[in-house]
Amino acid sequence: MPITEQQRRKLKKLVHHLKPVVMIGQNGLSEGVLNEIDIALDSHELIKVKLSGGNKDERKEMIENICQQTDADFVHSIGHVAAFYRRHPKKPKITP
Repeated sequence: MPITEQQRRKLKKLVHHLKPVVMIGQNGLSEGVLNEIDIALDSHELIKVKLSGGNKDERKEMIENICQQTDADFVHSIGHVAAFYRRHPKKPKITP
């Protein structure tokens, strides 16, 4: 179920102080990177990902791929950093 705009605003406040936990380098979005994002979402629920390189359209495509592959919700992006949220199915830490 997608997050609402009110939930998105709350998540933006929570993610603001966080540092990126996964960085996508020059090799782009590989299976290993997707696996790391999946693990980070399982343990943190709310994460930032640094999208190095590429233009705005390439970063937008990477964001869409991450959402589809990991079943995460896109919170927002600023520059080369994007935030994602996926509620833990058994032990949720964050209630948006």
